[in-house]
Amino acid sequence: MSQLLTGNNLRFLFDGLKLTLYISFVSIVLSTLFGTILAVLRNQKTGPLKFLASLYIEIVRNIPNLLWIYVIFLIFKIKSTPAGIVSFTVFTTAALAEIIRGGLNGVDKGQKEAARSQGFSNFQILLHIVLPQAIRNVLPAIVSQFVTVIKDTSFLYSVIALQELFGKSYILMGRYAQTEQVFAIYGLVALMYFVINFSISQFSRWLSRNWV
Repeated sequence: MSQLLTGNNLRFLFDGLKLTLYISFVSIVLSTLFGTILAVLRNQKTGPLKFLASLYIEIVRNIPNLLWIYVIFLIFKIKSTPAGIVSFTVFTTAALAEIIRGGLNGVDKGQKEAARSQGFSNFQILLHIVLPQAIRNVLPAIVSQFVTVIKDTSFLYSVIALQELFGKSYILMGRYAQTEQVFAIYGLVALMYFVINFSISQFSRWLSRNWV
């Protein structure tokens, strides 16, 4: 066991963890931005932009993320890390668009009518009144989505050989033949995922209780 938990091996795993968190963070930030735009467009009464936003959301949400990783990596021929970020952004944008749209619809219509009576334009109402409240209401759900993205990055090694946390652990397991060593690596990686995701989940619950 002492041969397994060396400084080099731990640094090797933490390098994978840093890549996992980097991909997840960039993806969730971009997805929140694009998802907000799609949610606003889909909330329009009519028009081609509403149709296109709805079409994107429905197509992307109903196709597995694993397939999007394949498509983006193989068809667009981009490197592994950008491919991971793009594929997770594409998929998570659709999920967050529906979450944020729920937040938009949850804002009291009376506030919109009051703003119109004060001379606010529709854009000003959206920007200054509706969006801030909607994002605040769904922020715990956005934070929870971060957990899903972190867990799903484990697909990336098997699909595009990206050495994130699970990929690094898989490579490390190839160096050790004993069953207890393999289980020790699995256990350590599972613990790392658990600590990070549990911390984020607790933060999300705290936001639900104290900020909304």
